[in-house]
Amino acid sequence: MTGNFPKLATPLAPLLPRLELDPPAANAIAGVATAAEGIARLEAAGLRNEAARLAAHALPKREAVWWGCMCARAVPDPALLTVDAEALLAAEAWVRKPGDDGLRRAAMEAAQRTGFRTPEAWAAVGAFWSSGSMAPLGQPEVPPPDHLTGVAISGGVVLAAVRLRPERAQDRLVRFLVSARDIAAGGAGRIEKEQD
Repeated sequence: MTGNFPKLATPLAPLLPRLELDPPAANAIAGVATAAEGIARLEAAGLRNEAARLAAHALPKREAVWWGCMCARAVPDPALLTVDAEALLAAEAWVRKPGDDGLRRAAMEAAQRTGFRTPEAWAAVGAFWSSGSMAPLGQPEVPPPDHLTGVAISGGVVLAAVRLRPERAQDRLVRFLVSARDIAAGGAGRIEKEQD
């Protein structure tokens, strides 16, 4: 399932150091040129966690944050705290206006109120780490390392996959990867919410 996913056409080689793949995963994608091909190979090998991690690092940052939001929304938690719901809304607000540094900082402020335990929180962190400075306003700029959004989103996607019913994680990852491909092709990546 390599298809036409322009936003996953990223060369794979520069992403490999970020992934820290174990030998079976590294072997599964040996010789692969693009992230889209790598994701397909990993998924075909049953290595869905690794495929999701690659997708989080390969998607452009705005799209990766949106994907994290879609994965969080796909597995609703009836006991979700208000602060976590607010973090998700803050991340989505940044996706809609990614050039707005105030929204980027608001996403991190919302995430900081959460305790960083939910996919919603990590979507907001991913937004903050996407650009700008990690330093407080008025301080010398500290740009985030380029890979941090991928780190935040891959963590959030895994948290969403195991939320409440961890035995569903592998099936959820299949749906999440379909969403990543949809986003990579220019779609919204919406995932039907679980009902139970």
